[in-house]
Formats: sequence, C-alpha cells, structure tokens
Amino acid sequence: MDIGEARRIADSSELDLVLIAPQAKPPVCRVMDFGKYRYEIAKREKSSKKQPAGQIKGIRLSPKISDHDFNFKAEAARKFLVQGNKVKVTVLFRGRLITHKEFGVKIIEKFVETLEDIAKLESAPKMEGHRNMVVILVKK
Repeated sequence: MDIGEARRIADSSELDLVLIAPQAKPPVCRVMDFGKYRYEIAKREKSSKKQPAGQIKGIRLSPKISDHDFNFKAEAARKFLVQGNKVKVTVLFRGRLITHKEFGVKIIEKFVETLEDIAKLESAPKMEGHRNMVVILVKK
C-alpha cells in the first residue's frame, strides 16, 4: 500500500500509523492507537514486577539455645519454607562463645536435620562478619 494512502486511512480513523518492521522489504506499518499500546506495555511490565521471586526470612539462633526455643524456631522456619520463602539461619556468637565455632556448626546441623524432609541447603555454613555464622535453606 502507498504510504500516503496509509496515512490518510490512519488520519480518517483518528489513529496512528506505526512502523513495525523497518528492515523488512517492504517496511511493515500498522494502524493503531499508539498511546493505548504504550499504556498496555507499561501495565504488563508493572504487573510482572509485582510478583516476588521469594523472600528471604531470617531465623536467629544462639549456640546455647534451649530445646523448646530451638523447636519453636524450627517450626517457624518450616512455615516460611511451606510459603515458598528462603530461610536464612543465623547463629549469633556472644562473648567468649566466638572461640567455639563448633557449637554453631552443631546447632546448624541439627536445624538442617530437623527440616531435612522439606528443606535443603543452598550454601554451606560460613562466617558472615566476625560474630555470625550463616546458612540459607530452600524448599526441596
């Protein structure tokens, strides 16, 4: 179709003539409402950004945690994993406990063992800073 005729058709219907494929032989154009098209694209992009890929929830433990507190926090972590979140387990070392990192490793191993039916390790236990040992759990 001639470019002049295409412009006349677009003007008569009060729409825009938009170049779709300029490298094609002949170039491809389309008659559309360009403002509405841009709005729909922006709306689609905005809605796709709203869906989080999964948050990271935190659980804090100490090397000398009691059994009841440990079980309570394990159940909270289980709930987070069921919801589809990752769980960051942090063991906080206070005072002289920093010299006994093996206590932190034991607590983390026990925590992972408690949740092994639903979770797996994303990374091995590692020190984050001077006083925190961290591990991340994800749903199986």
